[in-house]
Amino acid sequence: MRPVHVAIAMLALGSLALAGGLTPESMLDLKQVRQVAVAPDGERVAYTLRVQRDETDDPGGPYSELWVVGEDGEARHFAGHHESISNVVWSPDGGRISFLSDRSGQDDEKRTGIFVINSRGGEAARLFDQAASIQRHAWAPDGKSIAFVSRDAKTDEERDAKKAGRDWKVFDFEEKYSRLWIRDLDSGESRTWFDENLDVSTVVWSPDGKSVIFQAADSPRADDHYMFSRIYRVGLDGAPRVLVETTGKLGTMAVSPDGKWLAWLGAVSLNDPLAQSLFVVSLEGGEARNLTDGFEGSATDLLWLDNGELLLVAAEKAQHVLYRVEVSGGIRRPVGWSGLIVADVDKAPGQPRLAFAAHSPSHPAELFVAEPGTRGARKISDHNPRLGQVKLAKQGVVTWKAADGLEISGVLTYPLDYVRGRRYPLVLQVHGGPEGVSLNGWTSSALYPVQPLAARGYAVLQPNYRGSQGGGVAFSKADHDDLGGKDFDDILAGIDLLIEGGVVDPQRVGTGGWSYGGYMSAWAATRHSERFAASVVAAGLTNWIAFAGTTDIPFEMALVHWDSWWFDEAELHWQRSPLAHLDQARTPTLIVHGSADDRVHPEQSLELYTALRIKEVPTQLVYYPREPHGLNERAHQLDFVTRVLDWFDRHLAPPKPEEDSPNDGS
Repeated sequence: MRPVHVAIAMLALGSLALAGGLTPESMLDLKQVRQVAVAPDGERVAYTLRVQRDETDDPGGPYSELWVVGEDGEARHFAGHHESISNVVWSPDGGRISFLSDRSGQDDEKRTGIFVINSRGGEAARLFDQAASIQRHAWAPDGKSIAFVSRDAKTDEERDAKKAGRDWKVFDFEEKYSRLWIRDLDSGESRTWFDENLDVSTVVWSPDGKSVIFQAADSPRADDHYMFSRIYRVGLDGAPRVLVETTGKLGTMAVSPDGKWLAWLGAVSLNDPLAQSLFVVSLEGGEARNLTDGFEGSATDLLWLDNGELLLVAAEKAQHVLYRVEVSGGIRRPVGWSGLIVADVDKAPGQPRLAFAAHSPSHPAELFVAEPGTRGARKISDHNPRLGQVKLAKQGVVTWKAADGLEISGVLTYPLDYVRGRRYPLVLQVHGGPEGVSLNGWTSSALYPVQPLAARGYAVLQPNYRGSQGGGVAFSKADHDDLGGKDFDDILAGIDLLIEGGVVDPQRVGTGGWSYGGYMSAWAATRHSERFAASVVAAGLTNWIAFAGTTDIPFEMALVHWDSWWFDEAELHWQRSPLAHLDQARTPTLIVHGSADDRVHPEQSLELYTALRIKEVPTQLVYYPREPHGLNERAHQLDFVTRVLDWFDRHLAPPKPEEDSPNDGS
């Protein structure tokens, strides 16, 4: 096998200089562009900017600000200070910008509402007061009303009961629905659109303003939204009706400018792990057409370019590729600019300019603009100018063959001061899902500190094992009823590639990851302990049978990942549980979990910690209070990243350059 440094010689380094890699503190404080909204004139662009809290703030997640790029091309801060702004929308006449914010209401209760600001600047004001938080909103095409989604408010009786301590929770009883409302801006009246109990999520108007199309589930349960949401249409008066029969997961949807077509991302079957195919249907109803049937990639976003053509963003292996897709025949043509990972894209009807958030190996998400057919996209914002003074480790895409011949991809980041021919310790950073994906863009985050690891002298591999996004429907289904089987063998084959290529020391391999990535790391530390010298298990699954009874997504996990229920295959599910292989456990294991995690219950981590402690395997368990399935608060994030770096330093011990002798790299 040829050395790895030859196989991936064409790596993008970016324009970075000066010594010293990315520190945990610097990484956490980086700003990122999130949602993008183009004005009706196509010239101005509004966007949200994620900004980290500082040490003087109360505990909580990052803030988000509203920024606007004017006709002069300058980006200006419009609104947002110590608040969370989202769902930015231009009024149809372009004179106002509306957004959601969690500022306090009239009764000083902090809840999310709709705020409006003049598009030339000024003070933002709450448009109206709603008894419960608003989750989504959309202007009617004539600008006279707004459709919005708001959860049922607590009743006075419920508030009194809570004050009196009668606040027990009865599961699946008296659930609060997220309902579709309409606000008449002239009369100032709000009303629910219909009486049916549907839990509404995505909402779009028809261009004529006579109806809305929305996605909804029969209950507010997470599983129902993941697996059983449907697409509805409802007129200004009347009951909602299912527009088109769908099966499985649903994603982004949009109506064509002429109001004839609905396009959406969806699953091809109930056991499809992703809403990764592009569908269209007449807005009058009928049979849907899959425009990406057989596509060996995963659709991630869509946008109407005109009445007959769509822009499709797709993950292919560890990259993003953009296509123009003809509605009539599904013909795909690549867009002329690439090399970026597109996070959000928008354009105004009838206008050629595209605006989107995108990241690359050299920077987190920034604002870009481009026109379809042009050769390049232009970066508008630069919210992290000091990053240009930081030396980043090089990274690129690697591919290898699994034992059964399936091609697997991943992102490899070299140690910061990599010397060709010298072997280094390796740390895996395994994505979750398992239907997630690691892309060749900005890879460092609070949960996956890739560049800080590289700065400490580690090679970092982020493998896209079978079951991941980016390989098409068949690839994402290839792990069904085999979790911890061939998907983990795919990862072992990637490690072997780097060992054989002369990059990695086989005695110093560590692993870490969140959720299913945490499962893979727990599986590595038990069933495959002989291959791993250190492990970090974050919100990981350790007992499949107990997990099935404690998660908020039992249907999703059984239907699209296992493709079976544990009680039908109890022995297999137990044998694929890390706890079933404690007799082989030797790997020092750091375990972390959010105390408020409903997805993977914290007991999963406690079970593994207790078992390893009894077995006298070096271990540590950290619970982070208030945190869900991940980490939001900066103090918790910093502690986690620092703890991870120290754990790997302690058990993998990166050598000093003078202590390591180069080999021939063969």
